[in-house]
Amino acid sequence: MGHVIRVVAAVIERDGRYLIAQRQKTAVLPLLWEFPGGRVEADESDEDALVREVRGRIDAAVKVQGVLGEHTHDYDGYEVHLTLFACVLDGDAEPSAASVADIRWVTSTEMTDYEFPPADQSTMDKLLGVKRWPES
Repeated sequence: MGHVIRVVAAVIERDGRYLIAQRQKTAVLPLLWEFPGGRVEADESDEDALVREVRGRIDAAVKVQGVLGEHTHDYDGYEVHLTLFACVLDGDAEPSAASVADIRWVTSTEMTDYEFPPADQSTMDKLLGVKRWPES
C-alpha cells in the first residue's frame, strides 16, 4: 500500500440539483466530473481545506454543514481517503468555473450521464443511490 491522500469534496444542493465540476484536461483523471473540492494539506482541517479548495475551483464561498460520508479507494500505488461534506453556498454566491473545465447543476438521476472517478462513484452510490455499474 502506498501513501494516503486526504481529499474533501462539497455536495452543494440547490433546488433539488447538485453542483458538479469537470476536471481540467491537464489534471489527473482528466475531464471526469466530481463534486468540487481537493486535497487536504498536512496542517489544515478538512473543513478549512474544503472552503479553500471550493473557492479556488468554483470561485464561491460555502458553509460546511457536516459530513455526509467517507470512502477510501485504492488507486495504483496510493490510496485516496475521500470525505464528502454537505455544504450550502454562502449568501447569494454564484459559482463559476474558476479552475475547473466546467460546472453543471444536475439532479441525482442525471448524474449517471456524467463520468466520475472511481472514489467519487462508490461514495455517490452510498449517498445518493446513484448506481452506475453492477456490483462486482
